[in-house]
Amino acid sequence: MKSKVNEIAISYSGSTKANLLPKITCSQSAADLAYSHWNKETIELHETFKILLLNNANKVKGIYEVSNGGITGTLVDVRILFAVLLKSLTTAVILLHNHPSGTLKPSEADKRLTQKIKKAGEFFDIKILDYLIMTPEGDYYSFADNGILYIE
Repeated sequence: MKSKVNEIAISYSGSTKANLLPKITCSQSAADLAYSHWNKETIELHETFKILLLNNANKVKGIYEVSNGGITGTLVDVRILFAVLLKSLTTAVILLHNHPSGTLKPSEADKRLTQKIKKAGEFFDIKILDYLIMTPEGDYYSFADNGILYIE
């Protein structure tokens, strides 16, 4: 007797040609792009975690919202995050989340999450280029610019 199972389909669709995709050249260009795509009605109400998906030339293939949380935190399931990265054939990523309070200082939880994602990225040869904390005003804190992206 043949067992029945569900068929799983994995897809990525993009209609924008690579030469038209925005290129990330520094933390400021990543922050500007991220902020322009953030919902301004909710950025000061609750935390949201997003990722900028990049190709090998640091051009942005897309932005994906990984999670939406509460006033002081949001839960990030690293398995879901990497499912998106792998499905989209992403070679580099910039992590993003907002602090509704306007505080730019990363929490210990932010640092631990960064290390967890970094270790998983090494396994899959996906580079974690930066982690930006955004404020409702558009200010940001860059882990890479502040030298804490790769601290163990």
